[in-house]
Amino acid sequence: MLSRNLAGGLAAIAAATFITGAEAAQYEAAQYEFLAAPQINLSLVYRLDKLTGDVIACQFAHNPGRTDVGPGAFGVTNCYRSGDGATKQPPSDYGLIATRHEQEGGVFRVDYRTGALSICYLYFQREKEGDHEAIADQYVVCTPQWKQATPAHSGGDVSELPASADHAPARN
Repeated sequence: MLSRNLAGGLAAIAAATFITGAEAAQYEAAQYEFLAAPQINLSLVYRLDKLTGDVIACQFAHNPGRTDVGPGAFGVTNCYRSGDGATKQPPSDYGLIATRHEQEGGVFRVDYRTGALSICYLYFQREKEGDHEAIADQYVVCTPQWKQATPAHSGGDVSELPASADHAPARN
């Protein structure tokens, strides 16, 4: 009887270990987050590495002059590298958030641990060629991370308001 209970307990531990291993694989697979730009006439999708904050973007592009059906015939996927501010950040828990503005091509990269955020967008590097400008390169850039400064407390509870003329305690 004791050996049967022991065997059942070991089987339960083995099953729990398997579930934990499966969950770990699921978390590993969820390292990336994808978000479409809110602009309604733009086929641009941002990809974020949730651990490092690295952001790239990919876009559908037509393949002019091709009418046949097959891989790459009608269109191709162009992906753009990470540029200034969009490359690896300090390890954290990053996410992407889009506005509801129909003409906004950028997205916000947020750091859920620190509350910092930056705006990321596809940048077109232009160079002058004779009497016109041409696009020389395209890549994702992000503004420097912004985080509201934490107000200093003079002591007491965190929810305590600082003493000022407006909030001073009543005196008898």
